[in-house]
Amino acid sequence: MNINGLVVTLFEIYRYLIIAYILLSWLPNARDSFIGETLGKLVEPYLSIFRRFIPPIGGMIDISPIVAIFALIFVEYGVLAIVEFIAG
Repeated sequence: MNINGLVVTLFEIYRYLIIAYILLSWLPNARDSFIGETLGKLVEPYLSIFRRFIPPIGGMIDISPIVAIFALIFVEYGVLAIVEFIAG
């Protein structure tokens, strides 16, 4: 596996962690479990950046994870471009 594949895999895993954390919010008390707390420790610091600037729509619908995932994709492309530039 080359460095590009590793970068893509790591970003993909983090996107899946964000999605899993979002899905846990649909289940009562799921975020209080060990898995929910672990995902929260991994994902919440990143999501909190976006939650500061994007308020929930109608007081209930939080679109900040969607924006966070799109931002993560753009960062991934940037990191891949840098890696390709350095690798030559």
